[in-house]
Amino acid sequence: MRIVREIAKSSLFRITSLNSVSVILKIGIGLITSKVIAVFVGPSGMALVGNLRNFISTLETVSTLGFQNGIVKYVAENDSDKENLKKILSTVFISLIAVAIVLSGILFFLADFWNDTIFGSNFSYSFVFKALALALPWYACSIILLAVINGLSQFKEVIYITIAGNIIGLIVSIVMILQLHTFGALLAIIISPSLLFFVAFYFINKKVRLLNYISGKSFSLEIIKKMSGFSLMALVSSIILPLVFLVIRNDVIAQIGIQQAGYWEAITRISTYYLMFISTILVVYFLPKLVHAKNNYETKIVFWSYYKNIMPVFIIGLVFLFFLKEFVIQVLFTEDFNAVKDLFFWQLSGDVLKGFSLILGYNLVAKKQTIPFIITEFLSVLTLFLLSKLLLPFYGIEGIVMAHFFTYCFYLLILVIYFRKSLFNSTLENAV
Repeated sequence: MRIVREIAKSSLFRITSLNSVSVILKIGIGLITSKVIAVFVGPSGMALVGNLRNFISTLETVSTLGFQNGIVKYVAENDSDKENLKKILSTVFISLIAVAIVLSGILFFLADFWNDTIFGSNFSYSFVFKALALALPWYACSIILLAVINGLSQFKEVIYITIAGNIIGLIVSIVMILQLHTFGALLAIIISPSLLFFVAFYFINKKVRLLNYISGKSFSLEIIKKMSGFSLMALVSSIILPLVFLVIRNDVIAQIGIQQAGYWEAITRISTYYLMFISTILVVYFLPKLVHAKNNYETKIVFWSYYKNIMPVFIIGLVFLFFLKEFVIQVLFTEDFNAVKDLFFWQLSGDVLKGFSLILGYNLVAKKQTIPFIITEFLSVLTLFLLSKLLLPFYGIEGIVMAHFFTYCFYLLILVIYFRKSLFNSTLENAV
C-alpha cells in the first residue's frame, strides 16, 4: 500500500492521469464531431474535411518553421536566464510573424488555386482559404505559445489548454456544421485552433509577461541557426511521410479498390486515437526531461521511467482493444467496416513497437541530433514504402499493416543499437 501511495503522489502519475482525461475527452469530442459530420455533411463532405486537415497539418509546420521542439528545448534550458529567454522569444515571434504574413498573402491571393488543388475544380470553397489566410497568424502563434509553456515545464497548463481547445472546437464545429453544413465544417477546422491563441496567451501571461520579452533589438541570427536543425527535422517529418502515405493509398485504390483504402483509413484513425495517449505525455512530460538530461545515465533514467510507467498501461490497453475490436468497429463506424477487424493484429503489434521507439526518436530531437534523425526517419519511411509495394499484391490491404509492423521492427532495432549506451549503462561512471 505504501508503494501505491507513493506512485499516486508522484508528479508523473498526476500528469499522466490528467493527460489521460485530456486524451479521453479529445477522443470523445472527435467521435461526436465525426458523427455530426457524417449525419449533416455526408461522405463527400467528410472527404473534403480530411483533405483540408491534411493541408493544414503541413501548413502548420511550415508556418511555424518547425520550431516547436527547438522552442521546448531552448526555453527549458534558459527558463531562469531572462536575457537569453528574451532573445529566444523575440527571434521566434518576429520570424513567425514574417513567415505568417507571406503565407497568408499566398493563401489569400491564390485562393482559387488552392481550392482547385485541395478540393478539386468541382467545388467552390475559395473563401475557406481566404479565411485560413486571416486565421493563420493566430493559429501559428497558439502553437508557439504552447511550445513555450511546455518548455517552461508547465505541464498541467499545457493539458488544460488542450482540454479548453477541444471543448471550443466541439462547440464551434457543431454550431457551424448545423448552420452551414460542409462549408461550416471546413470553417470550423480553421476557426477553432485560432481561438486557442487567446487561451494560451492567458496561461503564459501568468508565468511570464510575454510582451515584455519581445523586442526587435533582441532578434538573434544565432538563435535562428540553433533552431534550424529542429526546423529541418520537422519539415522532413511533415513532408516525406504524408507523400509516402499518399502514394501507398493511390496504389491500394489502383490495385484492390477504394473500399479497401477506406479500411486502411479506418484502422489508421483508430490507431491515431490511442496513440494520442503516449504521444501527448511524451511531448508534455518526457521531452523536457530528455532536454535536461546531461549524460547517458540521466537519459537512461528518463527512458526506463517511460518504459516502466507508460508502456505497460499502453500494452494492456491494446490487448483489451484487440478483444473488443468488433464492438469498437460498431461504435466508431458501421457494419460496412467489419473487414477492418482483420487488420487489428498487425496494426496493434506495430503500434506496440512504435510505442517503444517513440521516446528514442524524441531523444534525437531533444539532443538536436539532426543527421541521425533524418537518416532514421528516411530509412523507416523507405522501408514502409518498399514493404508496402512488395506485400500489397500478395496480401492485399493486410499487406499494408504488415508493412507497418515490419517497419517498426526495423526502426526500433536501429534506435536501440544507436542508443545502446543510454539504454543499458548501469553506472554513473560510464554515463558519458
